[in-house]
Amino acid sequence: MVNASINIKECKRRCSLNCSCLAYSLSDISGGGRGCIMWGHNLIDIKYIEGGQDLYLKLDKSDLDATGMKKMQVIIGIIVMPIVLLLALLTVYCIFLRQRRKKNGHDDLGKDKRNYNESGSLHNTELPIFDLETVIAATANFSDANKLGHGGFGIVYKGVLSGGEEIAVKRLSKDSSQGLNEFMNEVMLIAKLQHRNLVRLLGCCIQRSERMLIYEFMPNKSLDFFIFDKVRGELLNWRTRLEIITGISRGILYLHQDSRFNIIHRDLKAANILLDGEMTPKISDFGLARLFQRDQNEMDTGRVVGTRGYMSPEYAMKGKISVKSDVYSFGVLLLEIISGKRNQGNHDLLAYAWELWQDGRIRQLVDEAIDSSTTVVSDLVRFIHVGLLCVQECADDRPTMSTVVSMLSNEGMTLPEPKKPVLSTKITSESFSSPIELTLTGIEGR
Repeated sequence: MVNASINIKECKRRCSLNCSCLAYSLSDISGGGRGCIMWGHNLIDIKYIEGGQDLYLKLDKSDLDATGMKKMQVIIGIIVMPIVLLLALLTVYCIFLRQRRKKNGHDDLGKDKRNYNESGSLHNTELPIFDLETVIAATANFSDANKLGHGGFGIVYKGVLSGGEEIAVKRLSKDSSQGLNEFMNEVMLIAKLQHRNLVRLLGCCIQRSERMLIYEFMPNKSLDFFIFDKVRGELLNWRTRLEIITGISRGILYLHQDSRFNIIHRDLKAANILLDGEMTPKISDFGLARLFQRDQNEMDTGRVVGTRGYMSPEYAMKGKISVKSDVYSFGVLLLEIISGKRNQGNHDLLAYAWELWQDGRIRQLVDEAIDSSTTVVSDLVRFIHVGLLCVQECADDRPTMSTVVSMLSNEGMTLPEPKKPVLSTKITSESFSSPIELTLTGIEGR
C-alpha cells in the first residue's frame, strides 16, 4: 500500500491502527521525507537502496519483551558463566588439595622410607607409625604447657592419646643440622631393643616436614632432676640410688653384649637416664649410638660428639670409641649419683674423688642426703671403688660392663686398686665448690 501524500509520522499512526500492517517506510527518501509505504502480511518488493533506508516493523509487545529478555539472558550469561567456571575450578582445586593433604603423610612416609631404606634405617623395623593429627591432638598442638625439655635433637613434649595413654613426643628441630641422621639412627637402633632398663619406643611420625619419636612417658623425669637438687635429692635414699646404679649397669650390659645388636651409647649422662613411676632407671637418647662388631675393640669416629665431663679421654682427644667409652661414662655417672655433684665445668669430681680415696676420706664424697650408717658404708665404699675403676685413664685398665655388674652385686669380690684418672688435680672439699682451672692432659697430680 502506497500513499504519497502523508509523512512518516502519519504513516506510523495508520500502521498502528491497521491490524494487517506489518511494516512501514518512506516511499521517497529524497522527497523531503513524505510518502508512505505499508506492508501487510508479507514483506515483498523490498529493494536495496545505496546509502540505506529505514524500515519500521510492527511487533507484539510480548515479542519485544521476549527479545529483551533474551538479550538480558545473554548479558547475564556472559557475566555469570566465567564466575561459575572460576568457582568450579576453585572447588576442584580445593578438593584436590584436601585429598593430597590427606595422602600427604602416606606419600611423604613412602618417599622417606624409600630414601631411608637405601641406608637400612626404616627397613624392616616394623615400628608403628603415628599420624601427625594424632600427635598434634595428644600434645595440644605442641603447647608450651606440655613441654618436658629440650636438647640438641629438639624439644620433648608430653602427650595424652585418645585412649588415655600418656606419651613423650621427641620432636626433631627443623633447623637441626644433624638431627635427621640422629633421628634415623635412634629409630634404627632402639626399635628392636627390649629391656626393662631401656626407654620403650612406641613409634614414630614422619609426615610433611615433621620427624618425631613417640616414647612411653616417664612421670619422674630424668635422674639429674633429683640428684643435683638438695631438696629433691633427699627423696633418693641409698637403697633407691643403689637400684638406679645397678639398673643402669644392666641396661648398658644389654647394649654391649646381650641385645641382638652390639651398641655403644656414646652419650650416657644423668639427663639421659629417665625414671618411671617406680623410680626404675631407663636409658634414653640413642641418637649418637653406634653399632660395633663383637670382635671389634675400638673404632674411629668422624667427629667427637657427646657431653663434656662424661667423655672418655681417648674419645675426647682422639675420637676413638669402644665399649670402654661407655664404661667411663658410667663411672662418672656412678660417682655423681653417690656424691650428688656434677662432673662439669670447673668442678672436677673425678679429681676430688681420687684425692679423697688416696687420703682415706672417701666417705666425705657421699651426698649428705644419704644416711651413710655403718650398714651401708661397705656398699658405698665398694660402689665408689667400682666408679674409680671405670674412670681410669687407660681404656684397657677399665673393666667390661659384665665385670662391673659382677663387682656391684658381689660383696665378697676382691677388687683391684684403681689407677689415677686422667684429670687428677689436688683439691679439697672446701675448694670443690670454687672455680678450678683444669686442662685435659696426662700430667701427674701435684
